[in-house]
Amino acid sequence: MADSYKTIVKPTAEILYKDRGSKFYGYAYPLRNDEEVNDLIAPLRNRHPKAGHHCYAWKIGADDNNYRANDDGEPSHSAGDPILGQINSFGLSDVLVVVSRIFGGTKLGVGGLISAYRETAKIALDTADIRLRTITAKIIIKFEYPQMNQVMRFLDERNYKIVSQDLTASCAITIAVPASQQEVVTEEINKMYPIKAKAIEE
Repeated sequence: MADSYKTIVKPTAEILYKDRGSKFYGYAYPLRNDEEVNDLIAPLRNRHPKAGHHCYAWKIGADDNNYRANDDGEPSHSAGDPILGQINSFGLSDVLVVVSRIFGGTKLGVGGLISAYRETAKIALDTADIRLRTITAKIIIKFEYPQMNQVMRFLDERNYKIVSQDLTASCAITIAVPASQQEVVTEEINKMYPIKAKAIEE
């Protein structure tokens, strides 16, 4: 699994794409889980009561296994898949893209729909504030005060973030490392006897 991926940090402003009278309104939202999808789409049904379709796609997580595309009544694969294609083209995750269509009286055909939904999603994502998100895992390090300098030097050299620390009779520091490095870093610290490290499973 990758240690980082791109996502958007806030909802985008509404964008409008027109094709032969049909209006396509595009939106992109940060998404934490698929349970949020309906709550994000519901206001758009009220905002555009004349829209016959609210097509969307979402993707969650750093791998490519958690996603969905929905045509919402449009011909199969003519709406959701082109939207998902743009999410993948931008390399994004933890994102929902919705396109609401108001029919303009002229049928666009499957090819026209694919093009329109793809372009609307692209324009929406072009306006998004995209950031890189790193997936981390935690390690707790336990040691005595005489090893403090050694531990801190190790963390500084590798630029690992301290999440929490308990410096009482003994010392315990919890750090965040790239997820794929958790096991290797834990083993490396445990070689620094008598310092002890343990991976935290979440």
